[in-house]
Amino acid sequence: MLRRHFLFCLSALLALAAGTAATFAEDRSIVVASTTSTQDSGLFGHILPVFKDKTGIEVKVVALGTGQALDLARRGDADVVFVHAKAQEEKFLEEGHGVKRFDVMYNDFVLIGPKSDPAGVAGTSDIVAALKAIQEKQAPFVSRGDRSGTHVAELKLWKDAGIDIDAAKGPWYRDIGQGMGAALNTAGAMNAYVLSDRGTWLSFKNRGDLEVVVEGDKRLFNQYGVMLVSPDKHPNVKVDLGQAFIDWLISPEGQQTIANYKVDGQQLFFPNASQGS
Repeated sequence: MLRRHFLFCLSALLALAAGTAATFAEDRSIVVASTTSTQDSGLFGHILPVFKDKTGIEVKVVALGTGQALDLARRGDADVVFVHAKAQEEKFLEEGHGVKRFDVMYNDFVLIGPKSDPAGVAGTSDIVAALKAIQEKQAPFVSRGDRSGTHVAELKLWKDAGIDIDAAKGPWYRDIGQGMGAALNTAGAMNAYVLSDRGTWLSFKNRGDLEVVVEGDKRLFNQYGVMLVSPDKHPNVKVDLGQAFIDWLISPEGQQTIANYKVDGQQLFFPNASQGS
């Protein structure tokens, strides 16, 4: 009788241990709130398998506009944020929602437009002059309108051009409130101009009659940063796993993995973590 009771208790303990081990294994995952550009460009599809092979940590990406990604993290629904609007990122830190920001990589924005080029801006490198021409000619323009890093950059460029876009917008200006892929598809359907990050554009297959019309202006620089969500604000944050992901992204191996990602031989993102944040 005692032996049977001992075996029963031993079985129960082993089952409990197995269940605990399984729970631990399942828990080796983090949620990263990121931008649609890192997802739509295919970057995550390239780097995350490498990271998981090295660490066993699974990264679940929630791809949103930068503003929405930061809001998700403010609610404690992410462990890490990986976005590209530095002013918004610094505000997030000031509010106490993030631990520390690190530069990870950069690329640039490009102005995409139809080959017919109704605003006459193709082949130029002055983005401010191009936006002025688009507004003056009321040429179709698609805006993401989603508080993303790209949308924030677009609004700043209109301001740099001396244009109050809220007052100037009309039927020519289409505000869609969606991600980069949707904005490019809409621009293709409308034969419209649209500001895009270069990475998503290079990965975009449904180009139709669209092409890069303006590039190379220093105002089109596009920096990406990463932050651990504050465990002080949100005790559910998986600090060790989230920090492991950040440490890998800014390590020589992570930086090289980012640099290795190419589409049709073209590098989409340029690592610069070593330059500081």
